[in-house]
Amino acid sequence: MRQASPAEQRVLLVRLPCNPIFPIGPVYLADHLHKQFPDLPQQILDLAAVPLLDVEAVLLERIEAFRPSLLVFSWRDIQIYAPVDGRGGNPLQNSFEVFYARNPLRRLRGALGGLRLMGSFYGELWRNLRLVRRGLRRARRFQPTARAVLGGGAVSVFYEQLGRRLPRGTVVSVGEGEPLLEKLLRGDSLDQERCFIAGEEPRPGLIHEQPSGMEKTACDYGYIASIWPQLDWYLDGGDFYVGVQTKRGCPHNCCYCVYTVVEGKAVRVNPVDEVIAEMRQLYAKGVRGFWFTDAQFIPARRYIEDAKELLRAVQAQGWNDIRWAAYIRADNLDAELAQLMVATGMDYFEIGITSGSQELVRKMRMGYNLRTVLENCRLLAEAGFREHVSVNYSFNVIDERPETIRQTVAYHRELERIFGADKVEPAIFFIGLQPHTHLEQYGFDQGLIKPGYNPMSMLPWTARQLLWNPEPMGSTFGRICLEAFERNPADFGRTVMDLLERDYGLAPLEEALHAPVEGRRALATATR
Repeated sequence: MRQASPAEQRVLLVRLPCNPIFPIGPVYLADHLHKQFPDLPQQILDLAAVPLLDVEAVLLERIEAFRPSLLVFSWRDIQIYAPVDGRGGNPLQNSFEVFYARNPLRRLRGALGGLRLMGSFYGELWRNLRLVRRGLRRARRFQPTARAVLGGGAVSVFYEQLGRRLPRGTVVSVGEGEPLLEKLLRGDSLDQERCFIAGEEPRPGLIHEQPSGMEKTACDYGYIASIWPQLDWYLDGGDFYVGVQTKRGCPHNCCYCVYTVVEGKAVRVNPVDEVIAEMRQLYAKGVRGFWFTDAQFIPARRYIEDAKELLRAVQAQGWNDIRWAAYIRADNLDAELAQLMVATGMDYFEIGITSGSQELVRKMRMGYNLRTVLENCRLLAEAGFREHVSVNYSFNVIDERPETIRQTVAYHRELERIFGADKVEPAIFFIGLQPHTHLEQYGFDQGLIKPGYNPMSMLPWTARQLLWNPEPMGSTFGRICLEAFERNPADFGRTVMDLLERDYGLAPLEEALHAPVEGRRALATATR
């Protein structure tokens, strides 16, 4: 059949159900397509803002009314191994009760919770796949050549598994979607894009291909409001952080993280004028909370000046009533940047140091100097930062042992001395093993997982492998975490730290900051 021209196309962008975080991905895709094809009819449908019982009916009604020729589905998350309450319950608590509880009744409680969690997980998986299938089928009633594209964070990680379950001909997008959608609408070849067609095998190493890159301009929120009535749902309450992207890409090689392969290792900084123009539009709509959605707000020391330039521009706007937050690498600060961060309203940040042991930080390829992190946190405190800090710890990743536990507790206590114990929240994570990471290869090398495993499985014998907590320390952490859940589930992270200090004590801080030479040799072995 003749390829329809862009002027004859109609695009419906659908964010599949998930926790209601501002859908920056679909918004930026729609904005990009509008700038390339100003006359292209588009609509955004955010199913995260729709009651779950209604999502299928709402999707089909919108398709019947709008009659799209291209359905673009965004799937945000699939992996559910996390130490927080999800929509189906607390996966960490359920898993640890089954694996480590000594009381048979508690193990039974964990098993029942796990069954509910499995039902929730597989129910969401099957529901989202059904939404794609039924949506495409309904669109073809009105547009026989209608096509579907599926992308988003979940898809970029699990594209090999999802591709086998989608309608044949669905375009599966890995990473950034703007150039792919542009070519699709123009009828150009997709051979050079990071994508494949469901029903065909993706080319080997697809996720490791680098994105082509594009210069991001300010999102036109006047246009977005005209195609997305649900925008007001996020703005009216005034309590949401609204996402703004200042850069893409991450240059690091952290052993368990997929950002560096999904977004690419080349950091692409958006022009400051464009970022400010986007924030100015949101500010005029009443937005006062901004989340900089970069993989890292300051990914390396060479980007300190870019961060300063942006924050000086924010300061020049006279926005004295805004607050902002981001993931930051606290080793990439200086005194001036710390002062700018406080002066412009940073009220929360997350740092993912993973461990308070410099030896383990090196083994996990984090690229952090923990001494520098402490020095820079002191700069933030001296600049007047008195707000919330979330410190992510991923215990038992590689070579955890009693000495490194003592070091991590000592390091955390030093952070509490800097900011105040009530301001520093330890977020305790156990890595959910994901494909395409160095940790996956380490698991293969150590015989902890076998090639051909299903990373989307929630079956108990698979879950114990994918919720990364290997022996000899696995049972220890299981016992500690179960006691923390029992004692104070509302303050789980701090309780875990207290129990670890009770059982293992504190190392001298200097020991935590020093990585012995043998630790460096072990790194080469652990991540070969």
